[in-house]
Amino acid sequence: MREVEMTVPHLFRCPISLDLFTDPVTLCTGQTYDRSSIEKWLAAGNLTCPVTMQKLHDPSLVPNHNLRHLIQQWCQMDHRFGPDYFTAIDPLVSLKHCLQSPQSTFQEKLEALQKIQLLTDQTPSTNPFLIQIGFLPLLLQLSFQMVDPEFSQDYMNFVEQGLTCVLKLLPYGELESLNMLKQDSKLESLVVLFEHGSIIMKQSLCHLVGVISSSSSTRELCAMIGKHPRFLNLIVCIVNQNNEASETGIKAISALCCLESNRGKLVQQGLIDALVTYILNSERSLAAMAMAILEQVLGIERAKEALIKNPNGVKAVVKMVFRVSDHEGSESAVNSLMMVCRESLEAREKAIVAGVLTQLLLLLQSQCNGRTKTKATTLLKLL
Repeated sequence: MREVEMTVPHLFRCPISLDLFTDPVTLCTGQTYDRSSIEKWLAAGNLTCPVTMQKLHDPSLVPNHNLRHLIQQWCQMDHRFGPDYFTAIDPLVSLKHCLQSPQSTFQEKLEALQKIQLLTDQTPSTNPFLIQIGFLPLLLQLSFQMVDPEFSQDYMNFVEQGLTCVLKLLPYGELESLNMLKQDSKLESLVVLFEHGSIIMKQSLCHLVGVISSSSSTRELCAMIGKHPRFLNLIVCIVNQNNEASETGIKAISALCCLESNRGKLVQQGLIDALVTYILNSERSLAAMAMAILEQVLGIERAKEALIKNPNGVKAVVKMVFRVSDHEGSESAVNSLMMVCRESLEAREKAIVAGVLTQLLLLLQSQCNGRTKTKATTLLKLL
């Protein structure tokens, strides 16, 4: 029996029972345990991670499907893996230990994280290994733990690299890990990082919001973000800034609009004025996406009122009806004008002054699809 036990790789043993994992689950600390063992630990009233002794602010158990699959492969291969596997995995386990250990200095953790980022950038084949040993929840925990109020350069570098690694690992991991952000402290950290962080941080957080909004397993978290007025205001404001983060801001807002409840909240935070400003900058590459968002929220009465009230609101939409370069956004623009012009004389007058008749005639003579032409004809009759 002793001989059989010695053949089980350390990575495949539960730290509590020391037996081969049968149902591996990962805590928010990034540490993996067998489900029955950790459930007994929690049922006994323990509120810490057994290995790291960190307090568990979120006791959720996330199934580690990657590790389970790896163990199944190992069992099918008669308890053998090639030497290359352990050559690859051992240094990663050491890096994880460094990041978890209270004895590691901040500089040592920063250096470990730099090595991980280098691996995710230059050797993507190691990403599944990083997932198997629980790096995704650990990196999320480290990135959104207590924020350094001074935002020192080392701290900024640490969070930037942590978020970059998280985004690289998410395609390989379980998105349920993101639900740790439902904790009030973690959600507040996300907002503070977005408010005071670097452009790189803001871009990474926008990408993260996009991932959160795209999965049914994180839909509740998406709704929680939509109920955070300060964050919504920040993400709307970033769209108005003429920098690299504006594009990721538009994508994040588009993702958040997957929930109808988020749309009204975004409108309350000035979304319409931000979209109008974005669209009027003709060189912006995501003008068509901004137009699609505008069409989506115009079902809200307050959004219609805000568009008509904005001195350049109707003008911005008219501009998108026909563009020489492409017809992307034309249908959304025509639909949007129909929504605001149907019941508003003021909107119709503003559209005519902005040159909508010429735009519609040019659109009808273009190579756009038949559905768009039909809608354009209907709008002409309405005007």
